[in-house]
Amino acid sequence: MVNLGVIFPPDLAPEQLRPVALAAEQSGLAELWLWEDCFAESGIATAAAVLAWTERLRVGIGLLPVPLRNVALTAMELATLARLFPDRLVPGVGHGVLDWMDQVGARVPSPMTLLTEYATALRKLLHGQTVSTSGRYVTLDAVGLAWPPQAVPPVLVGAIGPRTLTLAGAVGDGVILTGETTAEQLPEAVGQVRAGRSAAGRDGSPEVIVFVPVTDRPAARDLAGQVSRFVEAGATTVALHSVGENAPPLVEFARFAGHEVQPLLT
Repeated sequence: MVNLGVIFPPDLAPEQLRPVALAAEQSGLAELWLWEDCFAESGIATAAAVLAWTERLRVGIGLLPVPLRNVALTAMELATLARLFPDRLVPGVGHGVLDWMDQVGARVPSPMTLLTEYATALRKLLHGQTVSTSGRYVTLDAVGLAWPPQAVPPVLVGAIGPRTLTLAGAVGDGVILTGETTAEQLPEAVGQVRAGRSAAGRDGSPEVIVFVPVTDRPAARDLAGQVSRFVEAGATTVALHSVGENAPPLVEFARFAGHEVQPLLT
């Protein structure tokens, strides 16, 4: 069965997060996804709050912009959350919005190189390794976490283009695909992720998270059919993003997704 979730976007004020998280938990949804957009809300802070407010909900962060964050700090934060709330954290990393990276003086000439170095080092740190590396952007000298997580969370990579999709397979545990990816495009994208994984000599199947925009107030059966098409195309998680002028309040949408859409998927 697919993991069904909803997205709490950063254009909503942080104080609106708790009732949405509780509605998602109580409705039986599997996941709640958060964004770390520049100048809006921290992905780590919001994830910590949701994890503390709920008991079983998986919390995704899609995604943490790597130019903005030292990899050792990100590893420390994720390891802390993963130890406090085992098997409930699903973090993602990515390039970030390059214009925003410019605004804060963090944009790099080669985002692909940075993301490769960063994701590689982050996974090693979370797996309890002591890491020494001197890359173009990531430099660590015998860095190891004092409290690595016992249940290591997957490190997902946000991707759109073919090079980043391949990178997600090579150095990540899965991929986060934006709402621009259609169900028809998904098999090719998943194939590129799997090819990257295979070329890197890695076993197992990647997690495939797809963000799906939902306009206004669809019928439950229609939305379940849309979710099912993404599942058939290779998605392991579908996170619904409620948008549009006539969209219901997010608390109401979370209840609708859990109580009305999810039963149609089982």
